[in-house]
Amino acid sequence: MDFNVLRGLAMSIALVVAPASGLARPVQPVDAIADARMAVDSTQGHAQFPLYLSGDWNVPQPGVQRAVIVVHGRLRNADTYFRTAQRARERSGVDPASTLLIAPQFLSTADVRAHHAPGDLLSWHGNAWMAGENAASGVPVSSYAVLDDIARHLADRRLFPNLKTIVFAGHSGGAQVLQRYAIASRADAFATEGIDVRFVVASPSSYAYFDAQRPDASGAPAAFDAARCAGFDRWKYGMENRPAFIGDRTPAQLEADYVKRRIAYLVGGDDDDPASVSLDKSCAAQAQGTQRVARAEGFFRYLQTRHPDGLNQTFHIVPGVGHDGARMLTSACALATMFDTGNCGR
Repeated sequence: MDFNVLRGLAMSIALVVAPASGLARPVQPVDAIADARMAVDSTQGHAQFPLYLSGDWNVPQPGVQRAVIVVHGRLRNADTYFRTAQRARERSGVDPASTLLIAPQFLSTADVRAHHAPGDLLSWHGNAWMAGENAASGVPVSSYAVLDDIARHLADRRLFPNLKTIVFAGHSGGAQVLQRYAIASRADAFATEGIDVRFVVASPSSYAYFDAQRPDASGAPAAFDAARCAGFDRWKYGMENRPAFIGDRTPAQLEADYVKRRIAYLVGGDDDDPASVSLDKSCAAQAQGTQRVARAEGFFRYLQTRHPDGLNQTFHIVPGVGHDGARMLTSACALATMFDTGNCGR
């Protein structure tokens, strides 16, 4: 077994024994920080955000019609996810010149210290970025605001006059981020510019629900007994104590916008191990099901029950795949949503 596999296994084990809070989970510094930068400006100052890019997005790119943004998981290994995005684009058969690939990197404060990075580089305490919390260095902006900034940069017609599609894709921890970001996002405002925004949410450990229902023993939505888990409905699992970035909208407003968004939920057919080392085993997550397939099925059934006629979303089980980000994001189902190539049958 090589060093990187051993390192990944050790970090996964550390995540299991760590407390449930994203702030408390121990992290190991990343091996590399992305070389490209995006300027982030707020009323409180100026900062830089690292990302990998397949082309220069600061000069006009009239040939680019699609942008695919692949979000890493807890390990913050954006380089690995960037390579997966490149393989996905290659497998799709699309013209590389027409599709810009982006892999943002949400650093921890440990990464900044280890790499002696400049003080204006955005970083977060532990995994706080996963729940949309504000950065600890640079300027105090939400990780969701950073994703909005990426979409806003792509929607600049001076740079991308022919852009038609923006895709956010993530697996596991990255999918957790994107399912919550799809609730918080303001990127669908770009529809007026003729830009379609869509999401690929692949095999997250948990989902954010819009009320106090959770799957019962049969997987159907039902009222949940809070006595079993007092914090089951707190953000990032529910709408209580949600971050300021979405505090100006009620759960009903957030849900009404969310169900209009184009989202493809994917889960590996073999990603059904309740003892998986990377599975969230907090009581709030367990309220959604014992393992990832059950949680994915339960959440989609919850949405279908509440919106039988107005759901702009799909759900697919990818057979024969366990908890494997590279295989999920290069699967036929993922490619169909990310690149509009082929189709994804049941």
